[in-house]
Amino acid sequence: MTQNFYSLFVEHYLEGLLSPLGSVEVSGVITDSERRGIVLFFPKGTIQTERHSLGLLAKVAQSDCSIEVYCEQIGETEVRSCLHKLLNVFSTLNSQASAEGKTLDDDNLPRLWILVPSASQDLLNGFGAQLELENWSTGIYFLPNVFRIAIVAINQLPVTSETLWLRLLGRGAIQKQALSELVALPLSNRLRRNVLEIIYRWRISVMAQTDLTLYDQELIMNLTQAYEEARAQAVQEGQRQVVENLLRFRFSSVDEELSKVVDSLLQLAPEEFTPLCLQLSREELLARFDSHE
Repeated sequence: MTQNFYSLFVEHYLEGLLSPLGSVEVSGVITDSERRGIVLFFPKGTIQTERHSLGLLAKVAQSDCSIEVYCEQIGETEVRSCLHKLLNVFSTLNSQASAEGKTLDDDNLPRLWILVPSASQDLLNGFGAQLELENWSTGIYFLPNVFRIAIVAINQLPVTSETLWLRLLGRGAIQKQALSELVALPLSNRLRRNVLEIIYRWRISVMAQTDLTLYDQELIMNLTQAYEEARAQAVQEGQRQVVENLLRFRFSSVDEELSKVVDSLLQLAPEEFTPLCLQLSREELLARFDSHE
């Protein structure tokens, strides 16, 4: 059996985002036939700003839970398999509580969140899964509470900053849209930096592999595009800082008039804009680039 690199990315991604909020345990190697990433999460006390930045993902992880991510639509067999494993967990927890002379509160049992690119209405109806719009967004369906399972249909989540970190685990156009939003975040955004670093390390680990599934290949294509856009953006921002620093060196500050020159200078290669910044006077710079507009 071969590793499924899509699943490994999911595990690294969720571990990277959730670690500041609590204890994260990944499932280890996932076989290709299973095609999903599994993460167990146990929250700890943390500052609210950390949870706020993760939006809906932080709400999902507000209590003990298991998160399973599938890269394709699932059927009744997969849900029953998840339920079987979860019931075994409940049995173990109840036995532990009994041995300690305690009674386990059903409301405190861990919940299983099944993340899928999409979910058929027949599947949702078959398990009695319902929306809870008074507390949760569209796309999140809860099975009867006794089962402690929720199915997240990623393609139905609203396109907001709150859902971004879950939509990044979607497929096709859903994931591409989310990646565009990720790249568009400010360069100073910590989560943006962390996720791009995860993407970079994952790409390095799989680019030389030959036993990639179609899901792996699609993920590589989507993540590579996002990574290259982010890298180009970083280079552009770095060059902007260089130009602005050169102008400050010459003229002490970059006022509104000089700011308009910066964009024009950035159209040139560094070996071209550097001597212009260092040799031309303020008036010459303004005159030269005003004439190009």
